[in-house]
Amino acid sequence: MGVNRNYERQAREEGFTCLCSCGFCGNCGEEAHRPVDCETVSKWILKKEFMHMSRMYMGITMACPHCHQDVKNHGRNHTSCSVCKYQFCWICHCSLEGHKDCHKYKGCGETGRARDPIHRYMHYVERWARNHSWRLMAMEDLEKWRSVQLKKLSVKTGTQRHGFRLVDTHIVECRRVLKWTYAYGYYHLPEQGRTKRQFFEHLQGEAEVALERLHRCADQELKSFVNEAEDPSKSFNDFRRKLIGLTKVTKTYFENLVEVLEYECKPKASSEKQRLGTRL
Repeated sequence: MGVNRNYERQAREEGFTCLCSCGFCGNCGEEAHRPVDCETVSKWILKKEFMHMSRMYMGITMACPHCHQDVKNHGRNHTSCSVCKYQFCWICHCSLEGHKDCHKYKGCGETGRARDPIHRYMHYVERWARNHSWRLMAMEDLEKWRSVQLKKLSVKTGTQRHGFRLVDTHIVECRRVLKWTYAYGYYHLPEQGRTKRQFFEHLQGEAEVALERLHRCADQELKSFVNEAEDPSKSFNDFRRKLIGLTKVTKTYFENLVEVLEYECKPKASSEKQRLGTRL
């Protein structure tokens, strides 16, 4: 009975995930939302502007900042225009040369706009909505990958399909975690708490960069082996080691992020560590 109660409590806290990668919270019934608590999710969802603003920022095309031709996003910040080859950040539209820190909220500036509560909300809701959109794209890509491409790649390289499925499932779950960190930032990081905010943004930034590297590797490099005419087995072994390494690094960064934020959301809870576990 004790084991069953412990399992039920853990399931309520961590949520349930279906084979299709859809998950929900065992406490509030909403979408799975680690690392934030149910109260934060409830407040976030109940904001009157939320649904309208989310729809505004969930488009998958935009004009290239350099040549103004339409560019389609592929679920990553790192974007490249197929016409002029300009590489830029999808979030802030800046060149990737020397680009960093656009995940940070710069609301402590001296301008009136920086102190505007709508401006602050927009910073967080844009990034929440963007990661939500990219997670849906990753889920769709995962379904296509499982049904057709994964079988072809497994035959060509002589490797089992299970490992590849775990990588894409990992990306989907990390996108879910990352988007809810922006809800945490909005409700739990007052503009006056500079040290706490900087620590949060450091952890968030490390996790985001690691996920971008993994996603780019799985999206571009892995799938290039499917269309390779010659036997890719030799070069694929080197790539496989690289992919495993990136997956482990990404998992570590996200575990650190989740552990810290869950502790902050539940300061009086048990000190037992809650990790992403096998779902990542």
